[in-house]
Amino acid sequence: MGSKKRPKLDTELYEAELTRLQAELVEMQEWMRTEGQRLVVIFEGRDAAGKGGAIKRIMEYLNPRVVRIVALPAPTERERTQWYFQRYIEHLPAAGEIRLLDRSWYNRAGVERVMGYCTPAEYQRFLRQCPIFEQMLMEDGIMLRKYWFSVSGKEQEKRFRSRLTDPMRRWKLSPTDLESLTRWEEYSRAKDEMFVHTDLPGNRWRVVEAEDKKRARLNMIADLLDSVPYQKVQRPELTLPKRPRSTGYRRTERDLQLYVGDFAAALENSGQVREKYLDPEDSDLPPFSLPEEVAAPQPPEEAADAAS
Repeated sequence: MGSKKRPKLDTELYEAELTRLQAELVEMQEWMRTEGQRLVVIFEGRDAAGKGGAIKRIMEYLNPRVVRIVALPAPTERERTQWYFQRYIEHLPAAGEIRLLDRSWYNRAGVERVMGYCTPAEYQRFLRQCPIFEQMLMEDGIMLRKYWFSVSGKEQEKRFRSRLTDPMRRWKLSPTDLESLTRWEEYSRAKDEMFVHTDLPGNRWRVVEAEDKKRARLNMIADLLDSVPYQKVQRPELTLPKRPRSTGYRRTERDLQLYVGDFAAALENSGQVREKYLDPEDSDLPPFSLPEEVAAPQPPEEAADAAS
């Protein structure tokens, strides 16, 4: 696709197509549940590349008992002594379930390697074992899909800038996230080496161009739907039963119960018009300025424009 800048996708077109794809996700979910299939979807990529936003749109209309997000915290002292893949195994799906991994065992090939959170021996062991581990999952019947969200250094920095002052997204920033700005090439090399060992026939990485989050979400969801051989499940027709006649039941008196205050009525009477929140990462708002101490050094033009 190249790194040529394209205009952001039209919002009305995006929302209409997203709704259609979300309806297809519901159909896929029902097929998975009915057929007892298992699916694991891995979301990896640069910080602020849009993984969380894609997961949010996928989950919007799905059954949380069938589809669950797995976003593990840092390992405990005990977990650090386990086989590396052990803490992920307990989160794998049973029959009829889907798991969305918001980052995964690939932490070892990315942030752990770059930030020195694992030893060189642990890293090399991961590169040897990971393809074997994933092959075991697929041989057992688990469908595995791996998505890498690719974003340029320029766009990543823009999103970090907006999060510094955006109260809705400030929690997404951590010192480790900001350090990724100054370690851009180290993360690029780690990603390239990871792909060499784990982008294999029958188990490929699916790269999502994520400069425009709207385009990335539609492309990723459409690809996922195309990759799963689901079919429309015929559901039994349901009819509402007639309400039976009253047997004399009387509701509890209101003054005996604790009701929440009518905040909505107070808002109506106040005449105030709240300003609608506009997501700066989905708009063309001018970027904020990074404080000097966290600003990344300017890379060469070709490196800044190349997504990875």
